[in-house]
Amino acid sequence: MQNKPITFQFISEPSDVNYGGNVHGGSVMKWIDQAGYACATTWSGNYSVTVYVGGIRFYEPIKIGEIVKVEAQVIYTGTSSMHISINVFSRNLKQPNFDKKTHCIIVFVAVDENGKKLPVPKWVPETEEEKQQEQYAKRLMELRTQIEDEMKPFL
Repeated sequence: MQNKPITFQFISEPSDVNYGGNVHGGSVMKWIDQAGYACATTWSGNYSVTVYVGGIRFYEPIKIGEIVKVEAQVIYTGTSSMHISINVFSRNLKQPNFDKKTHCIIVFVAVDENGKKLPVPKWVPETEEEKQQEQYAKRLMELRTQIEDEMKPFL
């Protein structure tokens, strides 16, 4: 199975504005979830739900009226889970190049109509970059386990 990135492009709108005049972080998070969902359902061939969003890193604000590009790609699969790398870029309409504005990893699980987990096709990295991405996802899984253990007394 080919692992092509899912890419959304659009212009940020005035309805996306926060109190500081830039795109609201919640809008960016919505775009991340939408692109991740499109990627996960395309990969699995089934309805998929978000089970984890971690380490969202906002590098720079996105300005209203900029072209936004959201790229989502599978970087690791478990039995039913898909780890999706999401990068958000933007550029001024008058500039040719996009700048990275946000990055995160989002985990989806494929489910049936009753919410029961379904198996997903295995992703096998082929290039050196893909192998590094898979190792990145595995390291983050280990860190999430540590974080969850720390959080247990407070849940």
